[in-house]
Amino acid sequence: MISILGRAAILIALAACATGAVVGFVGGARRSKEAWRWSRLMSYLFFAACTVALGLMEYALITHDFSVSYVASVGSTTTPLWVTIVSLWSSLEGSILLWAFVLSGYTALFAYQTRDRFPEHTPWALGVTLTVGVFFTFLVAGVANPFAPISPVPTEGPGPNPLLQNHILMVIHPPSLYLGYVGMSVPFGMGCAALLAGRIGPAWSAALRKWTILPWGFLTAGIILGGWWSYEVLGWGGYWAWDPVENASFLPWLTATAFLHSAVMVERRGQLKGWAICLLLASFLLTLLGTFMTRSGVFNSVHSFTQTPIGPVFLGFLGMCMIASLVLLALRIDTLSPPSEKKGGAGLVSRESAFLLNNLLFAAFTFTVLLGTVYPLINEALTDNRLSVGEPYFNRMGVPVSMLIVFLMGVGPALPWGRVSGATAMKRLSLPMGGGLAAALLAVAFGVRDALPLLSFAICGFAFVSILRELHEPVAARRKKVGESYLAAALTTMSQMRRRFGGYIVHIGVVAVAIAVTASGNYKTVDEVNIPVGQSVAVQGYTLTFDSARDEMESHRSAQIAVLSVKKGDRDLGLLEPRLNNYFRMGSVIGTPAVRSGLDEDLYLSLIQMDSERAVLQVIVEPLVLWLWVGGGIMTLGTLVAAWPRRRRRKSVEKAA
Repeated sequence: MISILGRAAILIALAACATGAVVGFVGGARRSKEAWRWSRLMSYLFFAACTVALGLMEYALITHDFSVSYVASVGSTTTPLWVTIVSLWSSLEGSILLWAFVLSGYTALFAYQTRDRFPEHTPWALGVTLTVGVFFTFLVAGVANPFAPISPVPTEGPGPNPLLQNHILMVIHPPSLYLGYVGMSVPFGMGCAALLAGRIGPAWSAALRKWTILPWGFLTAGIILGGWWSYEVLGWGGYWAWDPVENASFLPWLTATAFLHSAVMVERRGQLKGWAICLLLASFLLTLLGTFMTRSGVFNSVHSFTQTPIGPVFLGFLGMCMIASLVLLALRIDTLSPPSEKKGGAGLVSRESAFLLNNLLFAAFTFTVLLGTVYPLINEALTDNRLSVGEPYFNRMGVPVSMLIVFLMGVGPALPWGRVSGATAMKRLSLPMGGGLAAALLAVAFGVRDALPLLSFAICGFAFVSILRELHEPVAARRKKVGESYLAAALTTMSQMRRRFGGYIVHIGVVAVAIAVTASGNYKTVDEVNIPVGQSVAVQGYTLTFDSARDEMESHRSAQIAVLSVKKGDRDLGLLEPRLNNYFRMGSVIGTPAVRSGLDEDLYLSLIQMDSERAVLQVIVEPLVLWLWVGGGIMTLGTLVAAWPRRRRRKSVEKAA
């Protein structure tokens, strides 16, 4: 019954998308309010049908209905409830169903929030977004159908991949990425609408920025959570390996970040309109490429859990979207910036120049990562020779670009708009330069001697001081004018300048991430120790005592656990318990490291082998890695501040448009 109901819901969603897409395009071409209204109704029906389908699949998973093919492939009566629930995104069919559901939610929310606003653009945007929905509901109804019945009905299933059962972060990491990936569909539709309508006014530009900030924030959180999951689960002591699927999430993040910066130029100076739309379209295309990398099985990755027939279909859709985007850009991009809207240029030393260079660096970074990710696959397809492009290439090419981007985070805000004299620029940059020098001296005091890390810390100090000044100056001005306390002035100013403050908070998070990556990447130490039970070993300033070994049994796995007492000098740090997990139905042994995090460094213990007499451990000490997760949290907070809606809508801009 669930198979029948689920497939019926998906077919209804497919029909709603197809109908809504057609009437959306009709509404845009003919300015028909009735067609526009029907496209909104179809958006709501799309969401309702996908919600029913998702609810049915979760019900089938929770009740272990093995007559449903997806449940038979990933379900198990022995897995815990939380693992059963998150099994929805553990394999191809469920993840594509989640893609369709999230897309339906974004589409319905966009239709509801715009309603009768932006009549020149919204019908086109809904038509494009619902066209994307047609493809994904078609996938769920066809080659990636999770509701297919199975006969004979098995009595048990294998359960999801053990890596998905090994940490609670799997509850939030994949959904965060999907909310980021799928959310780029709405800005894509809005960008196409701007091209089809032939203009991008102030109101539509502001709406574009708002609808991009939301998925960008989810994508940021998903990437940071993915690094945390890798660090806590895989046992290698790292958080980013330039894995093809890691790169797949990073690529649209780069282009979306570049768009958010170019959007400032569009709104403030009326410049870079065509470039901004190109970045939006590229962000969506890169999310499709990322989904293809994750679910097609063509890349060998810890994230690729399936070998599936979806690859050719998905690649065909990606190609169609790319061709349609290029044709639309070629025919319509010149309509976005007629001569009357173009404004005069600025000097070489100006905020405009900093924004432009920022965008060029993000584009260069995107190309570098994309080339290193897909070139080995293309080379293998053409020559039948397998190449490996690994961490050395990405670090050599990406680290200098990253440092320049952080440097510009300090330069751009410090400079005013328009032409700036050299004396004014030096005056504005002198305080941040002092901050950079202080950061370098502090790093030297802590023992840093290598040139590249010293330069990185100096750049981070430069950017941090520049950002703090930009946060402080409007607060100080209000405090002087009104006479409020600093806290009251800060809260009032932030509420009035929410977007600006949110952006600077995000930049502070980026600085924290840059510091953590610099310290942990350059000064991580790795040792392997063999400790007999009851004995101690000193390593990297820590004393580890192997107290005991114990076994633990759960419904879906057994575990060998090493119990170790840890001291640093005379300070007792408590117990750490690294473990080896054996998943019964999968026949896989997966380690779970034990991590003690501190503000200065992490102690990371990974159990390699153990018996009743001794344990073999990998001991990793990583400085400042905690600030990577803190920086990600700060970036998420800044996104919330920037995206939080105002209490009263500003109608004047929309009327002017």
